[in-house]
Amino acid sequence: MFSNLSRRQWTWLVLALLAAVVILAVGGLRQKAAAPVQVADFTVEMGVKQIAPRLDVTGKNLARELGLQLDVPKTEPVKALGVTQEELDHAVEHLLGHRETAFKYYIFVALVLLGLVYLVRLGRPDGSPAAERKTWYPRWPYVASLVVAVAMGGFALGKSPNPMESAVKVFKSLVGLYPSVAAKVVAFAFFAALAVVGNKVICGWACPFGALQELIYQLPVLRNLKKRKLPFAASNTVRGTLFAVMLLLLFGILGGRKGFVIYHFINPFNLFNLDIETVTVGATIVVALVVSFGFYRPFCQFICPFGFLSWLLEQLSIFRVKVDHDRCTNCGACVAACPLDAAKDRVAGRMLPADCFSCARCLNVCPVDAISYGLVGKKPSVQLEYH
Repeated sequence: MFSNLSRRQWTWLVLALLAAVVILAVGGLRQKAAAPVQVADFTVEMGVKQIAPRLDVTGKNLARELGLQLDVPKTEPVKALGVTQEELDHAVEHLLGHRETAFKYYIFVALVLLGLVYLVRLGRPDGSPAAERKTWYPRWPYVASLVVAVAMGGFALGKSPNPMESAVKVFKSLVGLYPSVAAKVVAFAFFAALAVVGNKVICGWACPFGALQELIYQLPVLRNLKKRKLPFAASNTVRGTLFAVMLLLLFGILGGRKGFVIYHFINPFNLFNLDIETVTVGATIVVALVVSFGFYRPFCQFICPFGFLSWLLEQLSIFRVKVDHDRCTNCGACVAACPLDAAKDRVAGRMLPADCFSCARCLNVCPVDAISYGLVGKKPSVQLEYH
């Protein structure tokens, strides 16, 4: 790959790597300065009002975790409210699992930056004709990003923050489960921006559980099964319906009790804390990973609330897969290469196409060079005469 890059592409590569190093260094310094919070810091002699702020939750949220009424006295020691030290430790441990590791934000930015530069500038050597397309976009940079996302952004640093919980916590804050609505809106806006700057690059290149599913899907097994694609209309209907039900339950429109979050029972990111709280969480993880051997990112397609919202945001993406309909011959090469209906919908010119995770599979298969990744609205230039 590197031997065929132009001088300009080498400049892009070096600058992107330097920028990623600086981003991670700044993140590391900021993370080192943060004071850790431990389970042992809390005792039953403390009141809800003392404990909740240190866990970055409201008194209502802590009371709910402790199995208390939401309107219990917040200043009394929780021991007087019937809470044992074991129960408090369990609740605190669970809430600490939702505390954000700030360094992960910097990892997300670095991975998205490197992925975007690769997709836009480095995957195809300058001046390379369509006849050499099989050498474009080698898979190993993508796989390397996925491995870092799983290892560092997942198991090493825990589940929080992540794109999925950012979407859910915005709405949880609106029902009083977090003290600052603005902070949760900013967190969601961060991930939304990374989904918009490059079409779902945050999902495709940096999300830990998405990356884990992707790595499993890439294993050379069940190839015939992988040729079958799940209809986007079906998967998106399930995903959108689940999101709507979550809102109805969370705001108490269904069930009559505010604060119930259905995604808590199907949250696969608990895997990265090795905290399988319920049977349903364990089942969700197992089913999603097993199904990933034959179908592309099943959790992302059928369940993830951020996946649903970022699908809507795809219409605003700045860099994305583009089809030159003047060149396209409808040969179907990109449609066959795409693991979803994303390429098919874009070739057909649909207004709301299926999710595209910027995986680059379609970018090195077109015999007439009609598909590319670049700035929306900018027509790709012809590099050399096609063979």
